[in-house]
Amino acid sequence: MRHSLPTAPQFYVTAPQPCPYLPGRMERKLFTALQGEGARPLNDGLSKQGFRRSQNVLYRPCCSDCAACLSARIDVAAFTPSKSQKRTIRRNARLIRRATSPWATEEQYALFRRYLASRHATGGMADMDTFEFAAMVEETPVRTRVVEYADADGTLVACCLTDILDDGVSMVYSFFEPDRPGASLGTYVILDHVAIAREAGLPYVYLGYWVPGSDKMGYKAGFSGLEVHAGGRWQRMRDPEAFRAHAHPLINDPVSEQVANISLPDTRPARPGG
Repeated sequence: MRHSLPTAPQFYVTAPQPCPYLPGRMERKLFTALQGEGARPLNDGLSKQGFRRSQNVLYRPCCSDCAACLSARIDVAAFTPSKSQKRTIRRNARLIRRATSPWATEEQYALFRRYLASRHATGGMADMDTFEFAAMVEETPVRTRVVEYADADGTLVACCLTDILDDGVSMVYSFFEPDRPGASLGTYVILDHVAIAREAGLPYVYLGYWVPGSDKMGYKAGFSGLEVHAGGRWQRMRDPEAFRAHAHPLINDPVSEQVANISLPDTRPARPGG
C-alpha cells in the first residue's frame, strides 16, 4: 500500500508548559512539519506570519490567555545605527566574518556551552549534548548558513545559525563568547546581519520574538526600523508600551481561528491536525 504526505500542512498544538518569558504564565505552540519540496516556500510564507523555524519544524506561540510573543524584524531600509551601536561596530571591526554550510564543529559546540553556562544555565537548552547541537545546526530542509565571527588569529567568538528567506535573513539562533561583555557581541551579530541583508539586497532581518514586559527581550526594541507582527500584520515599533495589551488574558483568538487565518503558499486552507 502506498502512502503519501498530505498536500497541505497539518497543524498541531503542544501541551502547556511554563512560559520562559513572563512569570506565572503557561505557553503553548502551534507547529507544523517542514519537509519535502515545499519546505522552502512554506518557511518563507509562514515566517512572514510570525512563525519561526527549529530544525524541521515551524512554530508560533498560541497561548490561550496571552499573545505577548510578537515576531520581530528590522526593516533594513529604515535602520539607522544609534551612537552606541556605531561604537559596537567600531569595537568589533577587526572580527572576520565567515559564512559556511550548516555543519557543526567542536569549536562551535565549546563556544555554545560557554555561552549557555553564562547566560542560560537553567534554560531549556542547558542539557543539550553534542549530538543534539549537531542536529540543531545540520537538520535543515531550507537554505541555511552558519555565520561565524572570529578574531584575526582564527579564534571563534560568535556564531549565528541563519536562514536565507525570499525577503530577508532569519537569525534562527546565535551565541557568543560571554567573557567579552564590553564587546557587545550579541548586538554586533545583529548589526552585521543588517549589513548582510543590505549586501544581498534583502529587505528584512528576522530576529525571533519580542515580548513586552520581558527583560530578556527588551534589547530588541533598541533597533531602529523594528517591526512586530501583531494583529495579523506587521507594525512599526514606535512605542513599546503600545504593545503591552497583548499580554492581556482576553487578547488571543481561539486556536481554530488562528489556523484558519494562516495563508499557505499554495493558497489552500490550513487544517488543524487530528
